[in-house]
Amino acid sequence: MNKVYVIAEAGVNHNGSLEIARKLVEKAAEAGADAVKFQTFRADTLVSRDAPKAKYQKETTDAGESQFEMLKKLELSEEAHRELKGLCASLGIDFASTPFDITDIPLLLALDIPFFKVPSGAITDLPYLRAVNACRKPVVLSSGMAMEEEVAAALAVFSDCPVTLLHCTTEYPCPYADVNLKAMLALRDRFGLPVGYSDHTRGIEVAIAAAALGAVVIEKHFTLDRGMEGPDHKASLEPPELKAMVAAIRNVSTAISGDGRKTPSKAELDIASVARKSIVAKCAIRKGEAFSEENLTTRRPGTGISPMCWDEVVNRPARHDYGAGDILACDELV
Repeated sequence: MNKVYVIAEAGVNHNGSLEIARKLVEKAAEAGADAVKFQTFRADTLVSRDAPKAKYQKETTDAGESQFEMLKKLELSEEAHRELKGLCASLGIDFASTPFDITDIPLLLALDIPFFKVPSGAITDLPYLRAVNACRKPVVLSSGMAMEEEVAAALAVFSDCPVTLLHCTTEYPCPYADVNLKAMLALRDRFGLPVGYSDHTRGIEVAIAAAALGAVVIEKHFTLDRGMEGPDHKASLEPPELKAMVAAIRNVSTAISGDGRKTPSKAELDIASVARKSIVAKCAIRKGEAFSEENLTTRRPGTGISPMCWDEVVNRPARHDYGAGDILACDELV
């Protein structure tokens, strides 16, 4: 089976609370996700003191505070990272986090995260990309806001890492009309890499569609409660929705895991004899009498001569006597 790797993106939806972060891990594990991912940053090294907020951040947090002030409240300590990694291990789910600056990388490297997630905003940060490449870990590269040539330039840096390339539209939430899911396939075809989708739409349909189209990684924000204050809650799934999405993706993965040849399944072979028809006598037919369009018909079950042999049977002399409704013996074609 081609299992899709589902990343439950907790991001900063813990609101700076380790207790909430722990609950997010538990809900991601309950939902059946493969990984729960946070964000590792220090406001001091990520943004300037006077950096403005994005429009969606102004709408979901205090419009009077700066981006620096908002992010400062959303940091997780090193100790919190280690505690969350341990909780993930106990629950059988991968712990992951996105480093937003070169200085964030050593902690995650020490925690032996399974992959480095490069966020869309860092796809043009050459020193950062080189630092991630130096870790020689698998990379999941998000392509939000990027042109194909910018994606190509970033990929050229990763000479020492296997890369999975995520299509992404950086809007929170992302309107369905802006998803452009076919771009995921275009990225796969141009770069010859495994691809996935980082989903910022409100629902679960697009993530499921991406899995059906061949995504090997799906990333989706989730929260304990969309009504909480914070920049990403409103564009996130709540736990029951996350669980439904994971279940649907697992079903899709199973459904597309065949060998691609059009052959009946074992269950279909068992049903075929019941659902298909055989050539039968429409009325009494005596031995030696010629079969014709008038004295033959087709009926279930399909245990006799297939109706596809109709032309071979018509005009032959009957080898046996038949009553109305009798299935023709297979030796009529000998």
